[in-house]
Amino acid sequence: MNKIKAGIIGAAGYTGGELLRLLIHHPLATPFFAHSNSMAGKPVYAAHPDLLGETDLHFSTAIPQDADIYFLCLGHGEARKFLAASPLPPDARIIDLSQDFRITDAGHDYVYGLPELNRDKIASARRIANPGCFATAIQLALLPVVCAGLLDEEIHVNAVTGSTGAGVKPSETTHFSYRNNNYSVYKAFDHQHEAEIKQTLHAQQPGSFELNFIPARGAFSRGIFATLYFKTPEPEEAFTALFEEYYVNHPFTFLSSANPDLKQVVNTNKCVLYLKKHGSNLLIHSVIDNLLKGASGQAVQNMNLMFGLPESAGLNLKATGF
Repeated sequence: MNKIKAGIIGAAGYTGGELLRLLIHHPLATPFFAHSNSMAGKPVYAAHPDLLGETDLHFSTAIPQDADIYFLCLGHGEARKFLAASPLPPDARIIDLSQDFRITDAGHDYVYGLPELNRDKIASARRIANPGCFATAIQLALLPVVCAGLLDEEIHVNAVTGSTGAGVKPSETTHFSYRNNNYSVYKAFDHQHEAEIKQTLHAQQPGSFELNFIPARGAFSRGIFATLYFKTPEPEEAFTALFEEYYVNHPFTFLSSANPDLKQVVNTNKCVLYLKKHGSNLLIHSVIDNLLKGASGQAVQNMNLMFGLPESAGLNLKATGF
């Protein structure tokens, strides 16, 4: 079987680099080209030094038309601009990692790429909108609940992300002297991922929900630790059974009997969930790597589904426990 030829557009950034790392070692796919305007002509290890000796691939501005799949690793708002200026083949398979196509509307045919929700739709799709990182962690914590119609009308979420969530371009809040030994809240009640989260919640359990989402920046590079709670009369044991049944056939989402930590998931495509009833509140922790399950790992998972490959192909990754 010929390997799937994957093109990465915007390959010099964090998500592009993660895709290169995954695809170089994927048993059934390979990086076919690595597009970058800023790094054109340079070897990929110029932007991703850990890839020295892993590949001879160079960055290029060319967009070959014969790739089997195209990954768009561009900034938010840039994917639509790129596709307008550089049309890909009409039947091309595309996975967009930006937020440009995550909200369903009549103007596009992109399927929302959360496998634990839309596995069958993804398998038959040619266009995928890869979910946001916060949105992935929060939705995986709530999917079994909303699909059973058990979500309370008010959900409280606090979630902290590593500095790589802000992208590769340096900024004031990703500067080491700001981020190190620091913690800060940003976009409280107004984060851009709220729209896709609410879209999923309302589709599975129609009604009025108040999502109280407080995102924060943590003093670490990778990972998201989300804490959610809502009121419910149901016992903890009922939710434990519900989550175990919902995720039994999903290879990357796991229910833990102990409080999780970031190191369990960093450098993996896993989501680790933890449930605990406190009085009338159900507490849920959801932990992922923002660059893998929250971005590039999930994109490869979606690619696997689109091509009928084993869902976990190329994604059996090792966490760093210490």
